[in-house]
Amino acid sequence: MNRAFSRKKDKTWMHTPEALSKHYIPYNAKFLGSTEVEQPKGTEVVRDAVRKLKFARHIKKSEGQKIPKVELQISIYGVKILEPKTKEVQHNCQLHRISFCADDKTDKRIFTFICKDSESNKHLCYVFDSEKCAEEITLTIGQAFDLAYRKFLESGGKDVETRKQIAGLQKRIQDLETENMELKNKVQDLENRLRITQVSTSPAGSVMPKSPSTDIFDMIPFSPVSHQSPISTRNGTQPPPVPSRSAEIKRDLFGAEPFDPFNCGAGDFPPDIQSKLDEMQRQRWRGSKWD
Repeated sequence: MNRAFSRKKDKTWMHTPEALSKHYIPYNAKFLGSTEVEQPKGTEVVRDAVRKLKFARHIKKSEGQKIPKVELQISIYGVKILEPKTKEVQHNCQLHRISFCADDKTDKRIFTFICKDSESNKHLCYVFDSEKCAEEITLTIGQAFDLAYRKFLESGGKDVETRKQIAGLQKRIQDLETENMELKNKVQDLENRLRITQVSTSPAGSVMPKSPSTDIFDMIPFSPVSHQSPISTRNGTQPPPVPSRSAEIKRDLFGAEPFDPFNCGAGDFPPDIQSKLDEMQRQRWRGSKWD
């Protein structure tokens, strides 16, 4: 491990060994970003990276973009960069891959470290902005290095291999969780498309026929069109057919039309009978007048 903390080795460490070995030390900072560098260490290397990222951030700030805030979790296993609210891990920089760390003496708020990417094997310089804790964060990373080196000497190198295996498993778990989330989103998208397809293919305006209401005797109320469309009652039986009225008028055996009290009128009686009825009506009217 290339350590760049010789200028601070005379200072007393700020945290207990248990805090860094069994837990982690959290810090809040603003993340200016990361950029690839050619060398794994060097003051000029990080200075150029800081200048480059500051310029890029200045352009984004002029466009209305704010510097994102992150949470740093520092331990003997590495430096984790998380989203403060959701605690989502954005970057997991293992300690044995960090080759250089320093705070900017010209700008007290800036601190950086260089880490070798586990996938591309490129050296990336991470730059942060902390108004009050830049030097303290740098010292905490230095203390984590010191404790990790001591554990390395005590275990004869076995501890480093164990941490590498653990880090590899953690990386695999993170990749599987990301893949699982992508699959869930795809399944949800397919379900939404299927639902839209089913709605669009169903016949428009199709309405289920409603069962007609019946009275207490399970009879369908009379309707002028009820004889045209046979509808089953609630008990499943068909209503009796309505007899159709013949257009031909039936006559009796004497050839006379049958008497219908609802259709008969004043002009339906013979003349002699009609005259007698009229006379009786006039006499009745006279009698009532004299009374």
